[in-house]
Amino acid sequence: MTRISSDVTARATGPDEISKAIIEQLQTDGRRSYAEIGKAVGLSEAAVRQRVQKLTESGTIQIVAVTDPLQLGFTRQAMIGVRAAGDTREVAARLAELSAVDYVVLTAGSFDILVEVVCEDDEELIALLNDEIRAIEGVASTETFVYLRLHKQRYDWGTR
Repeated sequence: MTRISSDVTARATGPDEISKAIIEQLQTDGRRSYAEIGKAVGLSEAAVRQRVQKLTESGTIQIVAVTDPLQLGFTRQAMIGVRAAGDTREVAARLAELSAVDYVVLTAGSFDILVEVVCEDDEELIALLNDEIRAIEGVASTETFVYLRLHKQRYDWGTR
């Protein structure tokens, strides 16, 4: 229980100003060296490395390669609005297990859950909807919003 309390406290207070500056440096270029980041934020390379490790281990940040799905052969992306019957957290957990799903969020409004999917083509999307998503216990209905073109996607929005 102590572990949970300290995690909750850490999340409630959030990262300090130096950690936020490190995050902003990584949002601009995730391959930036610790030495470069250190110069920008006034820390040693070792201190930056330790902070990045703590931020990663706490789940505050992930350092990943952001891809263009089209260039990797995934020609169909969609946002699926899900209306659930029962515990939305359980339905969201089941949806999150699906390999084509890259984003799951509980919402308030017309839908209980929004799910973003990346598929190779329309046939895969149809199979995903009928064989997997709608087959999950608690999924009452879905509405699919097919992406025609990605107009804007940013990851450098800062830490505010």
